[in-house]
Amino acid sequence: MSQLPEIHLYNTLTRQKEVLKPIQPGTVKMYVCGVTVYDLCHIGHARVMVVFDMITRYLRERGYDVVYVRNITDIDDKIIRRAEENGESMVQLTERMIAAMHEDEARLGVLRPDIEPRATAHIEDIIALVQKLEKKGYAYAADNGDVYYRVRKFENYGQLTNRKLDELQAGARVDVEDAKEDPLDFVLWKAAKPGEPSWTSPWGDGRPGWHIECSAMSTCCLGNTFDIHGGGPDLPFPHHENEIAQSEAATGQKYVNAWMYAGAVRVDQEKMSKSLGNFFTIRDVLETHDPEVIRYLLLGSHYRSSINYAESALHDARKSLERFYTALQGVTPVEDAAAVQQAGHWREDFHRVMDDDFNTPEALAVLFDLTRALNRAREAGDQPLAAALAFELKALGDILGLLQQDAEHFLKGGDTAKGSINPDVIETLIEKRLLAKQERNFAEADRIRQELEAQGILLKDTKDGTSWTRA
Repeated sequence: MSQLPEIHLYNTLTRQKEVLKPIQPGTVKMYVCGVTVYDLCHIGHARVMVVFDMITRYLRERGYDVVYVRNITDIDDKIIRRAEENGESMVQLTERMIAAMHEDEARLGVLRPDIEPRATAHIEDIIALVQKLEKKGYAYAADNGDVYYRVRKFENYGQLTNRKLDELQAGARVDVEDAKEDPLDFVLWKAAKPGEPSWTSPWGDGRPGWHIECSAMSTCCLGNTFDIHGGGPDLPFPHHENEIAQSEAATGQKYVNAWMYAGAVRVDQEKMSKSLGNFFTIRDVLETHDPEVIRYLLLGSHYRSSINYAESALHDARKSLERFYTALQGVTPVEDAAAVQQAGHWREDFHRVMDDDFNTPEALAVLFDLTRALNRAREAGDQPLAAALAFELKALGDILGLLQQDAEHFLKGGDTAKGSINPDVIETLIEKRLLAKQERNFAEADRIRQELEAQGILLKDTKDGTSWTRA
């Protein structure tokens, strides 16, 4: 195997950047916590999907094999409640939401993970893991039929988030009927309640707790120790702390070498929540915005930083993409690495910044520099160089999952679901305007232009005719 490039990533566990050193040379094994499928995916889910899709794409671009696992939580309190509220079975609800999730992520250009385990398909593995913990003294069956994990028995609890047990104890409380030995203990297996989905276990009928599901699915798919564990900003505590405690207590081995997190999504500088009325599903946003605009917004800031979701931010994202697509408009990309290399070193610059903890803002800056060179080549009439630079721009954009559309298509609105005037109607109005100008009815021609502008359509008259774009 040829020498692979060094990739530096920020490891939340060690709180520093480290060189990625896969356990199996050349192969990166990565697990990312997926969605609890009781509702449509929201824009926060989109950030996690897009970020780890970008990371997977880039690692493969640099020559690494990637085994990407992202789970589906299809048994949970929220799922049970929502199914009951809807008057449908748990399976009907989860299947419908999983199908919707796959549709949403496909529109955002998110590639499907290599393995997508579901919690309900790993019940036997979960039970076996709980039994192992019980045998080692880390788990105990309580009087209420639940099985709990003894947090204090695991010496390194809190290592990921740098929390001390005494601090956690101060914030904990015990309900009057709580059967736990210690307020810090968490549930591994829940005793069945009347009417709830359940499975047979050594402790009676019940279902798994949330935390144990990911320990079982990740180790079954990737082994006792793997390279990267990812997720959203709300997961380090308690979910991932509990995963570490369960997994390492059961196997006696280090669970994960590096932990990575996508930053939070804020809406107009506020935390997104249904109670504040600023909660947006992916489908809400795709009703009025092209999927690439959403993807660009989610990658326009460094993956670890929070982003602000606002109409102004979406407008800026679209204007940035328009600069790329305008440069590509009318140019047929042709691969010519020698011509590109002679003109500049954009691919090397792109790799340099992406190798440093997947710095997408700097990578996009490289694409803008390349776009300026493309525009200069077009203005100079150097069509072969323009074609080569256009190919390079499309190729680098593709690594980020961007610039996937025909330039004309994007500049005329792209893949927006609704709220846009039909292109055939626009062309008809342009023809009517041309006829009005030929008849010297300039008032009518101006009226048609203003009508289109009011609907966000901008006209550009040239000697070759009239073209249009969406504002």
